[in-house]
Amino acid sequence: MEITLKLIATTSNLRKEATDDYWGTVITEITLADDIPTEAFERIEDFSHLEVIYYFDKVADDKIVFSGHPRGNPDYPLMGIFCQRKKDRPNKIGLCTVELLAHNGRTIIVKGLDAIDGTPVLDIKPFFKEFQPHTETQQPAWVADLMKDYWK
Repeated sequence: MEITLKLIATTSNLRKEATDDYWGTVITEITLADDIPTEAFERIEDFSHLEVIYYFDKVADDKIVFSGHPRGNPDYPLMGIFCQRKKDRPNKIGLCTVELLAHNGRTIIVKGLDAIDGTPVLDIKPFFKEFQPHTETQQPAWVADLMKDYWK
């Protein structure tokens, strides 16, 4: 089975390198690709938040992992890649819920996207609270420690 994904937009921001923390104040412009019509953003400003799906294009194939300690920290347990959100994933796909700040033609401005400058965007979806879990969520205690500075 062959799967083809299409670039629909590109990011522009001040983050040039992927670092682990301090993404909460990052402001990013997302501009549609030339072959995507402007109408794709019609009425996007009706939503306060969006889900952005993007491609970790700077991750080398030889960096892909299937398990490891989160952030390489041996104080955290050994976890499978599908139990982590790191960029070194088999399909190099990232997902982030962001705040929509502005919409101007072919560009939207968002806050809190954890993608570096020039990152290819694969899809954008409006955030629907009805798609959030309908039952109580749980996560291991180490996640709170790992994420303590991520959105600062």
